[in-house]
Amino acid sequence: MGFQTEFNSVCKFKSEQELYELLEYGRGKMVKQGFRVFPTGQKVIAYTPDNVAVAIVKIVGCIAEINFQNQEVTEVEMILERKLTEEESRIQTQLADEMFFGEQTK
Repeated sequence: MGFQTEFNSVCKFKSEQELYELLEYGRGKMVKQGFRVFPTGQKVIAYTPDNVAVAIVKIVGCIAEINFQNQEVTEVEMILERKLTEEESRIQTQLADEMFFGEQTK
């Protein structure tokens, strides 16, 4: 048991539904497996499950707990700052692929 630190500029959604709720309503939450640390108050880039940059979000809450199924989970609450333009999305997606999501063994 221990906490894993997330990249300071990445907030990757695993669920299309969670991402849809954030983009549609301006607020949302994401559930991650394991104990993780998301710095409250920090603005980060949100990515789709397919690693495409879509928005700037602000982390407003982060709760790590053991749920009723005895799993370590972290719930991250966030608000939408703004959606990215097409060009911003393209550039951020390319950078993130190189820095975070791409092949790690070069």
